[in-house]
Amino acid sequence: MSPAPAPLLRLNGIRKSFGTLEVLKGISLDVVQGEVVSIIGASGSGKSTFLRTINAMEIPQQGTIDFGNFSFDWSGSAGRRPSAQQLQQLRTEIGMVFQSFNLWPHMTVLQNVIHAPVMLRGVKKPKAISDAETLLDRIGLLEKRDAYPAKLSGGQQQRVAIARALAMKPKLMLFDEVTSALDPELVHEVLTLMASLAAEGMTMLLVTHEIAFARDVSDRVLFFDQGVIAEQGHPDQVLRDPESPRLRQFLHRILHNDTRHEVSP
Repeated sequence: MSPAPAPLLRLNGIRKSFGTLEVLKGISLDVVQGEVVSIIGASGSGKSTFLRTINAMEIPQQGTIDFGNFSFDWSGSAGRRPSAQQLQQLRTEIGMVFQSFNLWPHMTVLQNVIHAPVMLRGVKKPKAISDAETLLDRIGLLEKRDAYPAKLSGGQQQRVAIARALAMKPKLMLFDEVTSALDPELVHEVLTLMASLAAEGMTMLLVTHEIAFARDVSDRVLFFDQGVIAEQGHPDQVLRDPESPRLRQFLHRILHNDTRHEVSP
């Protein structure tokens, strides 16, 4: 039997508080390359905060992170607190897409996509443009290359935001409720793009309320409750036969109102 692959991402004992409110209570997680992990849970359970600690958009008070060549100790006990330069380097390896599109309104679609590779990775502009056009063609928006974000639908803007993150060629993609701000009829086009990334082997962590989508694309589902991972496992186990009454209650509430977006990778 071959040994289990080393994790691409290892988090250990992550704690985060805002004032006296402890939002993350010592979370540990390993993610291997190519794995798709969906995170579900009620609002306020710590899902989005956890996702944002992975690329240090939120700085935890305690815990360690190992990702590729990066190894940080947020408590500082091992002398591994990251420098500002290290954090910037970490964020070039981890792409993140938010529920708000966060596109530069004064830049065209093409300019939005090439900005980070040129400025942060030092990619030559002709190469960045060629790569961006390939990405835009893939997501069906090449004809919008010279349009400004205000002229796009919400679904189109979110697909551009995903393309912008992919332009950095990240090793890991984080998605934070990327369909929650979209009209229902626009959700499918974004989920279809994400499913194609999963099918191609992109390592992904996604916070979502799209339960059917999580079931279809995930290797593992985590249920967050009050700042801890209360249950985790294969989607068939967690979503079809949950162990805890709290998760059964959550799924009943979500699925009762679920639009049931079915997506085939």
